[in-house]
Amino acid sequence: MKLKSPLTALFILAGFAASAQTVTLDYYFNHEVHKGKNGQPERFHYLWDETDNNGFKIFGDAFKSHGAKLDTLDAMPTLDNLKSSSVYIIVDPDTKKESPKPNYIIEDDIENISAWVKKGGVLLLMANDSANVELPHFNNLAAKFGMHFNNDLQNHVIDDAHFEDGAIYIKNNPVLKTATKVFMKDACSISLSNTAVPVLKNKDGAVIIASTKYGKGTVVAVGDPWLYNEYVNGRLPAGYENDKAANDIAGWLLKQAKK
Repeated sequence: MKLKSPLTALFILAGFAASAQTVTLDYYFNHEVHKGKNGQPERFHYLWDETDNNGFKIFGDAFKSHGAKLDTLDAMPTLDNLKSSSVYIIVDPDTKKESPKPNYIIEDDIENISAWVKKGGVLLLMANDSANVELPHFNNLAAKFGMHFNNDLQNHVIDDAHFEDGAIYIKNNPVLKTATKVFMKDACSISLSNTAVPVLKNKDGAVIIASTKYGKGTVVAVGDPWLYNEYVNGRLPAGYENDKAANDIAGWLLKQAKK
């Protein structure tokens, strides 16, 4: 058997990297800044490379475990700067409390994002409880896909002694195929219209994860940022499987992008 030359092997690896799906995390609508250790302003909250409780490092690793590569977008989304993305994630858009000059989702953004989804893109929208997310403009985008984040508070958890108040039990779920019990606290519910369908409801019957097809693409909405490091790093009591949920969600989103 003739061995491939190192140069040939390099070209093969380069081709694999080029064909990998790209998961792009929005850094434009969510752009929170605080003073770093050196006293200078620095980005924080829901970043791919952020390893403390606020970050998405573990969620990003879940996508990478399925062969995807990670990217960020710190500008307004357009068809051109989304064209190489298989999955686009918008998390917790800023309020004026979080940013002195928040970048609100405007009509141009909605038209560009929806056109990208229609061509086959997969969009993940992650809200928060209404006190900590800019819902009015976010809902203008969600409405394009038959979804609405409600101004309510689901799965309210007072403290670490009441984890069960945030528990959701899962069985035979088409998206969360391996996770059987997850934790989600202080989320908003989601109202649905048109072709949008529930993916997960809490014990009170409120929809907290939903999805819909739009053209060739897919949109998923979640009522909370949910899968940031604090809740997938093993801190939760035994029995909660948010780590499995992160892997399930990542794999399912990438699979939709291949269809």
